Amino acid sequence: MKGVAARVTRSLPVGARLVCADNTGAKELEIIAVRTYHGVRRRLPAAGVGDMVIVSVKKGTADMRKRVFPAVIIRQRMPYRRPDGIRVQFEDNAAIIVNPQGEPRGSIIKGPVAREAAERWPKIGALASIIV
Repeated sequence: MKGVAARVTRSLPVGARLVCADNTGAKELEIIAVRTYHGVRRRLPAAGVGDMVIVSVKKGTADMRKRVFPAVIIRQRMPYRRPDGIRVQFEDNAAIIVNPQGEPRGSIIKGPVAREAAERWPKIGALASIIV
């Protein structure tokens, strides 16, 4: 896992619902914790593009529902700024399910992947069809 050059706004707090953008059988995920988050008292932990989170599967196949997995956020709706000055935002909030080392469980990623997530997690970048 590498550091991210962009100043990514952490816009997805605990409890946010995400689209699952891989073919593991999960359709909708809910963030229940953020890995490596050090916060302020009474502030909800939040995550942004490229962060690893712990998610619960809310909708999907029967064997995936109600299970807890690590996931990496690949898209977010709130704009964030890159070092060259442009602002990036996507149509939805999406994540893919990974193992604890950051390797994807699925074999396909649907839709675009943010460059920050692809650079930080090389296996996700290799699997992505479109990197924005």
